[in-house]
Amino acid sequence: MTTPPLTWLYVPGDRPLVVAKALAAGADVVVVDLEDAVAPDRKEYARSATAELLSCPQPVPVHVRVNALDGPLAADDLAAVAALPGLSGLRLAKVTSPEQIVRTARGAAPVAGGAPALYALLESALAVERAHAIASAHPALRGIALGEADLRADLGVREEAGLDWCRSRIVVAARAAGLPPPSQSVHPDIRDLEGLAASCARGRTLGFLGRAAIHPRQLPIIERAYLPTAREIEEAETIVKAATTQQGAQALPNGRFIDAAVVATAHRTLSLAHRNEK
Repeated sequence: MTTPPLTWLYVPGDRPLVVAKALAAGADVVVVDLEDAVAPDRKEYARSATAELLSCPQPVPVHVRVNALDGPLAADDLAAVAALPGLSGLRLAKVTSPEQIVRTARGAAPVAGGAPALYALLESALAVERAHAIASAHPALRGIALGEADLRADLGVREEAGLDWCRSRIVVAARAAGLPPPSQSVHPDIRDLEGLAASCARGRTLGFLGRAAIHPRQLPIIERAYLPTAREIEEAETIVKAATTQQGAQALPNGRFIDAAVVATAHRTLSLAHRNEK
């Protein structure tokens, strides 16, 4: 069973030294950003520096967040990095329609010999409304996630709870499309580690798995929040053992009823618990 990443570390594409440090920071995936983290007059440099980095394989998976697909920069971003051996995925900013996914997959495939893994960022009300259509648009799409800063601005939302419906919406859309659970959007205050932990706990209850980060100090907080607790591991082991010795639905000695869905969840829990042993 393949375990999805838990940590995605964003780093500006126009700062090669910072990118080099990020590659050694312990994130499951490093996301080199060509979009919001890069000033307009640095876009071309960020693109060329990222292409140079990805000209050879990297020690950890590297994704590139390209500029908005409906803008003037995305085509050059995609042409510069889509075929490079160090690229593991493309994160597509401000996606609003399934057609954008299809066009990107088809456009990248002839260059790379097959479309690279695509990840769609939904950052507007329109994108959230079309979440399932986007999530099921093309086999090359491997995941969706919210871009909450832009979504907040679009909706005029100020409080955390105001985004909960949108968060649940993309969790359901991802799973309905057969995609992994989405990762949470970034926590913007890099000093607020308690707030980050609380937000991760909330995200976990909503069905998210893992989170994007903007500073290495956030990584262990995210990983700890999303790894199973000792009690959850013990319970999962009990369920799997019971299912091994007796097929079908049954009640455990503690009175808990288990069936195939509960057993599948237990297997996922154990796979996540042992992710660092693989």
